[in-house]
Amino acid sequence: MRWLGEQEEHSIVYISFGSEYFLSDKEISELAKGLEISGAGFVWAIRGREEAEVVLPEGVRGRGRVVVGWASQERILRHPSVGGFVSHCGWSSVNESVYYGVPVVGMPVNANMFVDVKMLAETGVCVEVEGEEEGGFKGEEIGKAIDAVLRGERGEGLRRRMKEVSEKMKMEDEAAIHQVADHLWQLCCKRERERDIICVLCIFF
Repeated sequence: MRWLGEQEEHSIVYISFGSEYFLSDKEISELAKGLEISGAGFVWAIRGREEAEVVLPEGVRGRGRVVVGWASQERILRHPSVGGFVSHCGWSSVNESVYYGVPVVGMPVNANMFVDVKMLAETGVCVEVEGEEEGGFKGEEIGKAIDAVLRGERGEGLRRRMKEVSEKMKMEDEAAIHQVADHLWQLCCKRERERDIICVLCIFF
């Protein structure tokens, strides 16, 4: 946490794929390539590996911290230097990300999570990494998504929108962290209805 305190606000991405999904060598390699391309600092929690097994490319070393095993996810997400969360988008991670107001880089790894990521993107709090037709993700696409979340007007817009959603939930209920799914679903459906109305108006007028 001391290292995080030395970093600029919203400059760091936190990477975690939860407690039940273990990254393959290829996935680790592509994620590392994405970090190298983006130039972002990072905290990366990797499960199911020994520290000696995690070898990062030279262009990434020194720009972040690798945590092998358990990491205090809530403490990391609420730190002001953390500006993005690279996640598989399991609901526990989504809950915490929204609660602490951190935009998401969505990398779904199973069918249910693809729906979750689409819903987050529709709500305006997530950038989805474009996957390959044969499955998996390329470092170039990961790097572009990280850059979009951390920097520029799009990054500012994502942070602003995530802050709005987070504050709305906290105001409505102290137990909001357990109700994120319902709120996001309502927001997503509202956007879908608005888009449908606009399409109908365009057809008839």
